[in-house]
Amino acid sequence: MAVGGTGREVDAAAPVRDLRNVRVRGEEREHGPTPLTEDEERRARTVLFHEPGYAVADGGWARFPAYTPEERRRLVDVAARLSAHWGRQVLVAPEDQCALRLVLEGAETPPLP
Repeated sequence: MAVGGTGREVDAAAPVRDLRNVRVRGEEREHGPTPLTEDEERRARTVLFHEPGYAVADGGWARFPAYTPEERRRLVDVAARLSAHWGRQVLVAPEDQCALRLVLEGAETPPLP
């Protein structure tokens, strides 16, 4: 055990969840987050192809967060790529303002909230 900044003992293996001193930088506050570089975008799309793909393959559907228009566009693109890869349609349905549902056509899914 180690002693944290508050004087309390903390478990060094426990994840840190203290975000009290996090601030948005001036340029991010005005213009939003900076866009991804080409390499970052490629890596994000690769991960997004595999993670939703495994989840949809396992259960027929999956829910994924999509907080920005860019994230929603990426998930729609992933659904199209999964459809081409599997030869079966993967549908995209908004669940709310912050999440999209990817559904394998013909799969049984719980109702949208």
